[in-house]
Amino acid sequence: MGGPAVIVFVGGGLGAIVRELFMLALGRHSAAFPLDIFAANIVASFLLGLVVGLHQAHRASDNAKLLVSTGFCGGLSTFSSFIYGAYSEMTTRGQLKLSLVYIFSSLVIGYSVTWLGLRTTMQLRRA
Repeated sequence: MGGPAVIVFVGGGLGAIVRELFMLALGRHSAAFPLDIFAANIVASFLLGLVVGLHQAHRASDNAKLLVSTGFCGGLSTFSSFIYGAYSEMTTRGQLKLSLVYIFSSLVIGYSVTWLGLRTTMQLRRA
């Protein structure tokens, strides 16, 4: 057991550390909106789009893609945290509107920054 598993392990560990730093830095600002989880998901979405685009342009190796996409982004961003943030807003605080804003903005902005990451690498291909 080595190679790809070790690469994912290292990337996942680094991503989890960065996610914890987001929680520590933004958690106190997350009383009314899960800003910490939202920010981690948006950054991970952009990085995922960027590394996939670089890989498609043959500017990132298979191992680099594995390290960043499956490893780092997997450790940084978790769907379960996203869903819990929405659930918590809706049920614990009774904030249905805020929960829906969180879900919608996470999806729209996450999609947009993933596209931006891919688009950025398209510009690099032409350079």
